[in-house]
Amino acid sequence: MRSMRLWFYFVLSAVVFFADMATKRIIVKELNMNEQISVIGDFFLITSYRNTGAAFSLLEDQRVFFLIVTVIVTTGLIWYMAKMRKSGRAILLTGLGMVLGGALGNFSDRARTGEVVDFLQFNFGSYTFPIFNVADMGICIGVGLILLDAFIGAREEKAAQLSSSLAAGPDSDRKERIE
Repeated sequence: MRSMRLWFYFVLSAVVFFADMATKRIIVKELNMNEQISVIGDFFLITSYRNTGAAFSLLEDQRVFFLIVTVIVTTGLIWYMAKMRKSGRAILLTGLGMVLGGALGNFSDRARTGEVVDFLQFNFGSYTFPIFNVADMGICIGVGLILLDAFIGAREEKAAQLSSSLAAGPDSDRKERIE
């Protein structure tokens, strides 16, 4: 039963990966580079763009570096997911699965072509948010879920400590101070 639970999160990774690959394939096939389609006025555009760097075009043209880092990160994610399969909360494993799928989606682009296909563009007045893709969404949502799990874990730990100190009674604190 536990191994089946772990497979669910690997299937989630595959869903993120294949959704990313399918949307990128459509963009490459249907749009010329820098071509735009308005979805919601100037607020939301589908824009065919290629990124040779990381998020927000940081560290451009560092293909080998990104390939090595992604292999290390995905190996670590798979190992950690397997380690946490019994004790990890669903929110943590969901986050890890989404990050894994997104990392593999961008890795696939980078390994094949040396660049990542981005296409989701949002404008807020004169500010244009960096163009991104489905893999990036998986990574960001996954990281958010991992952080939420850490926050929930910290609160639960604090509540357990408070509960155990209350259960020990007021004299236990006094005894510890005397000793």
